Amino acid sequence: MDKVKGSMEVLSSMQLTEDMAGLDVQSKSLLHNREVLAVILGEVVTEYKGYSRKEIMDFIDPDSITNNKEVSSGRTNTMIPGDRTEYTQLNEKTSNFDLAFRAKNPVLSSNDVLVSIHVNLESQKTYRPGYPIEKRGIYYLARSLSSQLSLVTEETDYGQLEKCYSIWICRDDIPKKAQNSISVYEVTNTKDTSNCKITKEFYDLMTLVIIKLGDKVYNGSRGDEEYELLRFLNAIMYPHESDFLDTVSEYIDFSSNEALWKEVTHVTGLGECVFRDGLEEGIRAMILENLEEKVPVDRILVKLQKYFNLTLENAELYYRRFALNE
Repeated sequence: MDKVKGSMEVLSSMQLTEDMAGLDVQSKSLLHNREVLAVILGEVVTEYKGYSRKEIMDFIDPDSITNNKEVSSGRTNTMIPGDRTEYTQLNEKTSNFDLAFRAKNPVLSSNDVLVSIHVNLESQKTYRPGYPIEKRGIYYLARSLSSQLSLVTEETDYGQLEKCYSIWICRDDIPKKAQNSISVYEVTNTKDTSNCKITKEFYDLMTLVIIKLGDKVYNGSRGDEEYELLRFLNAIMYPHESDFLDTVSEYIDFSSNEALWKEVTHVTGLGECVFRDGLEEGIRAMILENLEEKVPVDRILVKLQKYFNLTLENAELYYRRFALNE
């Protein structure tokens, strides 16, 4: 299974979104984690087909991830990654992307030249806010594309333009027939009366992806188109169901993260965030760390029951297994 190594940050984000009633700040923060973005991009970005989620995660520039980038036509090509944009047009309403970042375009990049893909990701509670989401997505793409250039002059080099993706995840108010579907819109060459083929990269600059969920339970089958993405998003974009951990653990692996386990005793409600494959390692780490801190045995047993949902009998068995064998 293609998994990425989970961090403490994404684990904490998942805890914050456990009981979310809607797409609030906490739930949107989950999408800022590269582990989560790698799963999404791997399924919808054409340039990433054939790459592992770990490779895709490494393509993402972490310093460029921001929710402060304005949807504006002002000058942005001098922005430093991560900098807050402070440009607005006179009398123009200020609006920010939910999430914007850059990632490596492995198709066009070389050892000497880095070509980026510009991505904005929008999480929407409703698919029908009173206007077509598709039109807003195209507008965002146009803004994202134009913002790569400074004010147009005779010296403007349009060859510098890099491809943009606008990805929209819509959760509720989806027409029944459109639920759990994905729509992709892009620039294509529909007619050419000559025998001269234009290089695709010259015009393939904007792709809009609309992901429509629409139900708390996804009943797709393995082998269905986009099964992996829809299953993952249905798990993380709604209040967590009983199988949440089982589902997410197929995409993000926390069991081998030694740094995470060293923090195991400091995470509230960890028992609900430890995945099956790493359960025993987490229990062992907690026991040994508490022993080093000279925590009384009865207190360690209480922690094991609380954080790992163990009975007293099982907590004692684990204690004897790991503490007495060290």
